[in-house]
Amino acid sequence: MAGQAFGVIGLEVMGRNIAMNIERNGFPIAVFNRTYAKTQHFLETTAKGKNAKGAEQIGDFVKLLERPRRILMMVKAGTATDATIQSIKPFLEPGDCLIDGGNALYTDTERRAKELAPTGIKFFGMGVSGGEEGALWGPSLMPGGDRESYEHLKPILEKIAAKAPSDGVPCVTYCGDGGAGHFVKMVHNGIEYGDMQLIAEAYDLLKNVGGLNNKQLKDVFGEWNRTELQSFLIEVTEKVINFPDPQDPTDGPPRPLVEQILDVVGMKGTGTWTIKAGLDMLVPLPTMAAAVDMRELSMLKGEREAASKSLAGPKPSKLTGGDLKAFVDDVKAALYCSKISSYAQGMALLAAANRTKEKGGFDFHMTLPDLPMIWRAGCIIRAVFLEEITAAFKKNPGLANLFVDDKFRAMVAAREAAWRRVLKLGIDNGIGLPAFSGSLAYYDSYRRARLPGNLIQAQRDYFGAHTYERTEKPGTFIHTEWAAEQPANEVPKEGHGATQVGTLEHPTGD
Repeated sequence: MAGQAFGVIGLEVMGRNIAMNIERNGFPIAVFNRTYAKTQHFLETTAKGKNAKGAEQIGDFVKLLERPRRILMMVKAGTATDATIQSIKPFLEPGDCLIDGGNALYTDTERRAKELAPTGIKFFGMGVSGGEEGALWGPSLMPGGDRESYEHLKPILEKIAAKAPSDGVPCVTYCGDGGAGHFVKMVHNGIEYGDMQLIAEAYDLLKNVGGLNNKQLKDVFGEWNRTELQSFLIEVTEKVINFPDPQDPTDGPPRPLVEQILDVVGMKGTGTWTIKAGLDMLVPLPTMAAAVDMRELSMLKGEREAASKSLAGPKPSKLTGGDLKAFVDDVKAALYCSKISSYAQGMALLAAANRTKEKGGFDFHMTLPDLPMIWRAGCIIRAVFLEEITAAFKKNPGLANLFVDDKFRAMVAAREAAWRRVLKLGIDNGIGLPAFSGSLAYYDSYRRARLPGNLIQAQRDYFGAHTYERTEKPGTFIHTEWAAEQPANEVPKEGHGATQVGTLEHPTGD
């Protein structure tokens, strides 16, 4: 008798929903939960009448599956994942595929894959984006692991994944070797952090400078969602911005719930992981870093309340006269340009991870044009302009930066003046716009042929003999004796106070 086609471990809401997605698409499922009562409840309610089986013991669960087995773990990242792997490992055989669908750190995925390699078990780290609804009806899936074994998973993953509205292509692809799948999901989450902060800053400007009430804000975000800014997060913003407070004690018009929510933002760490990866690989991520910084600053609620009563600076003032529509259009343009900057940073980080290990990457063998393509539907950062990003990298897989693509360069050029006007207005009104600012600073710095780093190199060489390169001799590192008097034990100077160190790896540290 043939076994079940696919197994799911972990029956919290994400596990339950993705299990039902798999079954609905024609693949019989077996399920397991550490607490057997949850397995029973699932089989007797949600999965009643469906092609689903369960087991109380993990060994019996494995026996329910056809070989080679395909098993998805939807358990809490960290020690719970390691414990699940250890409990199931004795019952698996070479060629079986074990998938971690949690929000794992990519280095943990790399470690687990290496630990399981001698057993012949094929371990996959798979990012799953789309939340509860996406898990049930079609998420964006980002699997990474053994390339050959991926073909065994592909038929099911392509069936259950979201389909891009423009061409119906499943939002899943083989992301690369080792921890590539979870790395891609991590970058997705970093972009998500940046996107949410940028939208929040746009809201801050529209409300506190533009003077828009929440009904007007709802109309603005609704209008924006029918333009080049169309995205899941803009759609969500439209839905929540004027949602009535169910606990409103007044008899008048319902007050917006969003204005009753404490301005302290939580986070689970994936944004911080992204920033750390950027630091490790020397990839600047100012928009994402600003988003993480602002979540941390939001947690200083008591300090901010005290500071608001004592620190000097302008307070937001509502626009009087002028063209309010022009202001709203400027904020829209600034948001669009800043989003491009955020995605440009994310794609640059993915490209860096794709480099060989000798060049500071992970040698993931990712196909870069495929990655924005699988974010076009199902996931949190899905947006209409991902079609344009996909097209840009398909046209030029070696694209150095999204800003230098012909189409994106033209789109930014048409909006750049508005971008700057919005930043100036924020400064004049004492409104911090770190993500907008970081995005523009990234763009301005990237487009300059010469930055003031020459002064920093001179400072570093003065206090730490870290050396520098001359403009006419790049690749050759020089140290200058900047002090008026040379110490007795100093290396003899060459020329006018310079000691040529030679061609070497650039020293690190200060």
